[in-house]
Amino acid sequence: MKNLQQYYKELDQECLSILDWWMLHSIDYDNGGFFGKIDNDNVVMAGAPKGSVLNSRILWTFSAAYNHYKTPGYLQTATRAYNYIATHFVDTKYGGVYWSVDDSGKPLDDKKQVYAIAFAVYGLSEYVLACGDVQAKELALDLYQAVEKHSHDSAYGGYFEAFTREWNELEDLRLSNKDFNEKKSMNTNLHVLEAYTNLYRIHRDEILRKNIEDLIRLFLVHIIDQGTNHLILFFSEQWTPKSELISYGHDIEAAWLLQEAAQVIGHDELLGIVKQKCLDIAKAAAKGLDTDGGLWYEKNVAENHVIKEKHWWPQAEAMVGFFNAWQVSGEPHFLQKFEDAWSFIKKHLQDREDGEWFWGVHEDYSIMQEEDKAGLWKCPYHNGRACLELMKRIKANQ
Repeated sequence: MKNLQQYYKELDQECLSILDWWMLHSIDYDNGGFFGKIDNDNVVMAGAPKGSVLNSRILWTFSAAYNHYKTPGYLQTATRAYNYIATHFVDTKYGGVYWSVDDSGKPLDDKKQVYAIAFAVYGLSEYVLACGDVQAKELALDLYQAVEKHSHDSAYGGYFEAFTREWNELEDLRLSNKDFNEKKSMNTNLHVLEAYTNLYRIHRDEILRKNIEDLIRLFLVHIIDQGTNHLILFFSEQWTPKSELISYGHDIEAAWLLQEAAQVIGHDELLGIVKQKCLDIAKAAAKGLDTDGGLWYEKNVAENHVIKEKHWWPQAEAMVGFFNAWQVSGEPHFLQKFEDAWSFIKKHLQDREDGEWFWGVHEDYSIMQEEDKAGLWKCPYHNGRACLELMKRIKANQ
């Protein structure tokens, strides 16, 4: 195994490469903001919709990159994302953000998906950390208040999935076509927690702190399966489980995000509980590892069927989640899993010719050519964040 400083150098180089790709290929100089879709060959798909999640993730990534590197171009790119979100995605009449706009910036899908609003809060908070913009902070707090007003379930806890533009009930609550049409999901609540944690860094408010604590406890009681330590993905309003799917990527992502949340709010007693539970989740997630170090996508427990694809984002989260488990436990096998994940990424996911990472590979390692290099979901956030987070941890570990 290499020493940590060598990993730092490799991750630094990879992070700079990812950032360069997005600055070179994704900026839409004609219509503003960033292109909505770029294929595996770096060809821009003309007329593609622009998603709020992609733009918010670009905002977070380049804000975080500026906070790490202090490179002016990264802050300029973050400001471009901020301005586009504030101008085109924010619903100034009803609050929240639109799910998507067309390539010219006009509202396309105006539903209020709470997941998307959470990412806007996440990105805006990082931008405020980068430059202290007062209006960006006000916008982040406005979006936070909108989520609390319309989505928070005061009876059973947690947050509902989606609403119409006017915040009325919506028939189809799904985040994507593969999701279940249920009132609550692990995914939305995990990313609300992630967003609120970052917001707390710029807004040390006791109500927000309580929101974060409540969400952590919600995961401990309802969302983490007490028997398997995998995350349950979908729920009824009263937290009755509604799925038997395992998402290995979300398992290992939660295995460090939950701990981060408890650390940021400074709740030492809760942190002790969460650290142990995060180790349990990491061990459960490891059941989805292949012998090559890659993490399989999902498993349908009822059918005992594993979806044998290895997408880019679970591999990125595996690096951070297993590294965190090593830091907490000191167990060498977790550090080995981090190294194996990074080796898999370098061998199979990095696009050495055209830059960035491929969406994923099939079981036979063939590239998933039908998927995007950039799009509504494919973004610089998972892989860029993994590099930045790991560099921060390695530096602190010296």
